[in-house]
Amino acid sequence: MNDHSIYETLRQLADSWGLLAMLIMFLVLTFWPFRPGAKERNHRAATAIFEDQSDGE
Repeated sequence: MNDHSIYETLRQLADSWGLLAMLIMFLVLTFWPFRPGAKERNHRAATAIFEDQSDGE
């Protein structure tokens, strides 16, 4: 096996399985906040900037 065939093998692997892995990761990260049980945690994260404010005092 020479260097050219290793490159071609890795390129084909990245073209097929790499694209599938990136698609799966994208879908997981996109729908992660919408999973059951995440509502309270998402609400705390969304309102965290408003906690413990002294209104400029």
